Amino acid sequence: MTISMPSHEVTPRYPDSRDILNKLRFLPGEGQIWLGEQRMLLMQLHTMATFRHEIIRTLGLKRAKSFFLRLGYHSGLKDAELARAVRGQEMSVEDGFLTGPQLHSLRGLVKVIPLALEIDPSRGHFYGEFEWQDSYEVAISEQLESSLGEPVCWMQLGYACAYSSQFLGQEIQYREVECRGRGDARCRIIGRPAHEWEDHATFAEHFREDPLIDELYELQSRIAYLEDDIARHKGDEHYRPIGQSPAFLGALDLIDRAARSEVPILLLGETGTGKEILAHRAHQQSDRAEGPFVAVNCAAIPPDLIESELFGVEKGAYTGAVQSRAGRFERADGGTLFLDELAELSPRAQAALLRALQEKQIERVGGQRSYTIDVRIVAATHGDLMERVQDGRFRADLFYRLNAYPVVIPPLRDRRDDIPLLAEHFLERFECHYHVKTLGFSDQAMALLRAHGWPGNIRELQNLIERGVILAGDGNSVSEQALFGQHPGHKAGQTLSESGHIGQASETGSDDLLSSLCDQVLEAEVSLDALEQALLEKAYREAGHNVSAAARRLGMSRAALDYRLKKRCML
Repeated sequence: MTISMPSHEVTPRYPDSRDILNKLRFLPGEGQIWLGEQRMLLMQLHTMATFRHEIIRTLGLKRAKSFFLRLGYHSGLKDAELARAVRGQEMSVEDGFLTGPQLHSLRGLVKVIPLALEIDPSRGHFYGEFEWQDSYEVAISEQLESSLGEPVCWMQLGYACAYSSQFLGQEIQYREVECRGRGDARCRIIGRPAHEWEDHATFAEHFREDPLIDELYELQSRIAYLEDDIARHKGDEHYRPIGQSPAFLGALDLIDRAARSEVPILLLGETGTGKEILAHRAHQQSDRAEGPFVAVNCAAIPPDLIESELFGVEKGAYTGAVQSRAGRFERADGGTLFLDELAELSPRAQAALLRALQEKQIERVGGQRSYTIDVRIVAATHGDLMERVQDGRFRADLFYRLNAYPVVIPPLRDRRDDIPLLAEHFLERFECHYHVKTLGFSDQAMALLRAHGWPGNIRELQNLIERGVILAGDGNSVSEQALFGQHPGHKAGQTLSESGHIGQASETGSDDLLSSLCDQVLEAEVSLDALEQALLEKAYREAGHNVSAAARRLGMSRAALDYRLKKRCML
């Protein structure tokens, strides 16, 4: 097997890291730290050492190594996405790639020294060589473990493999060829395309769940299949209610208690709270579960057609009635009829509905004979029926018959703990529908989902996540921008200064600073040309004569800065 080697000795240099530091926000009052859309943690080294030792004792050395490799792997996937977002469009592929080592160093995990880096996407060539200084995994290994006789920087190795593979779009594998954790003088890794390593298939096994986890997943899969099979016999899995909040569980308990009775159930709640799903739940839990479940939205049918839709029509009853057909009541015979938006029924339809409930008989529009029906009614409305009764827009006798067992469905804003469950449910559904596999929600996106007011309730959440899956696409996180469009804004929090200290970030940008600077410039009678010259020179010099880095500090494109520098003979 041919192994590609570096063609020449070139020591890579990191691009300026200010753009990454600007993504770091501290919110002490909220108990949060953010890097871009990723929520971060500060944790004691000793805590991680104890955790690692516990995992090794519980799972054994081989499984523990695979576990930490996978842990690092997932972190690398997220950082590759962040690197492309921050630098993917305006840097060379080599400089953009070095974002990962910079992020790794920023988190305090290790100091990464690039020794060699060659990337040629056109022919799939990659060679990377890095030294790890002051690795936290070496430090915790020295604290709690005796010498393992092998490299110990497992999580960092998994990170490097995932980050490189995701960033470059091809499978890259690394090997830790030297490690202080086993007695070497330093920690050093080498990365190449996977096929250039003879043991690449064996190494890749580390990134698959070990036999214990596979066995648990297999058991879970069997249980899920059996549950789905039961659900298919009881009704469509699409109608499975989701939630664990007390308000929602309380409503669900009321529905389950009444399910096996024949009492009409009246579901009260805002639009989009999932009343049809809960009506289907009442049907599934009833003795009518083997019968039909028929739903009708009374508001979606024109008033002059609602009677024929509910009770059926005989041939010739009106122009266009070319044949007799059964209505929703007949189709629901032996099962459950769900009447949504009940308040929109016309007065004539209300009278016919009351007769059907009292006598358990219906007459088709234009017909002379009665049909006996056996139907359980579940009705729903988002309006105030009592107010309509008082206004004379809804029959009082029909209201009191349907209001025998009211259940209030809480709006989504009152069950915020259920938002992650619902969001993941819709994410899985739309990933399957659109044949994509995202990396899940970014932490910032999930935080905004939980904080949103949800005037449209679950229906709004469902539509928002469908949009997010479409915009995120395959292999990316569902970000806040994919969900909400323009960023709704963040709390400014605190950020890092050039000296590495935490400082307060401006809530409204730099408006006050700009105003002050303008006053100083005008008072000193500095010309606009001289001010631009000074800004360009300072930014270019402090960026180490790196045009891309200087352009980022000035908030302009590289091409625009390059033009200005050449115009002023500074290049």
